[in-house]
Amino acid sequence: MNIEKPVFFIGYDPKEDIAYRVCKQSILNNSSSTIKVFALKQFELRSMGFYNRIKDPLASTEFTYTRFLVPALMNYKGWAVFCDSDILFLEDPNKLFNKLSEDKAVYCVKHDYTPSEKHKMDGQQQTIYPRKNWSSFIIFNCSHPSNKKLSIDLVNKETGSYLHQFKWLKDIEIGDLDERWNWLEGWTSKHNSESPFAVHFTRGGPWFDEWKDVEYADLWNKEKNNYLKSKFKI
Repeated sequence: MNIEKPVFFIGYDPKEDIAYRVCKQSILNNSSSTIKVFALKQFELRSMGFYNRIKDPLASTEFTYTRFLVPALMNYKGWAVFCDSDILFLEDPNKLFNKLSEDKAVYCVKHDYTPSEKHKMDGQQQTIYPRKNWSSFIIFNCSHPSNKKLSIDLVNKETGSYLHQFKWLKDIEIGDLDERWNWLEGWTSKHNSESPFAVHFTRGGPWFDEWKDVEYADLWNKEKNNYLKSKFKI
């Protein structure tokens, strides 16, 4: 499938601004062609009338729910990717669009993941639920009829379990994405001997003192240093 000008939305939380900056740079630096990248900033979405949920004490980031607004932001047309900000791309993101089927509403890595840690990131409690991390990296087929169910009103009212477990879709409408595109640091290496396309620092990344020595920290720090040296910071 030939998809022109891929669109990426990265979850943004001001507590992890540097994670967003490095994630965006890793997308642009590895891309073989032009890619549009946008930050999902909650305050902007509120000002535009897209988001009006009250603060959820269980939400670990400001983009816990805003990710599900992507089809609406795309006016329910075309394909778009959402990813958490704590992801480092190591491969050309354009390859994500090579083998997509129009009959799928979303694509994701279908992790069977149960973290052993009780806390993640900056002391946030680690929660365990079905389909955990499926929603951390989503390719949306925004034109798919089922994704039209993701209205602005629904995203602002539905429960976290409904949204993060893709309950607006039939299972057959959820496509499989290669695990290497959402490589969970500290987990995937235990059963996958290949090399990641995108590393997800889901437990906590090198920008936190507690997680400075995690897997692939050297690659993240290298990208961060390149960003800091750049004349045109993104």
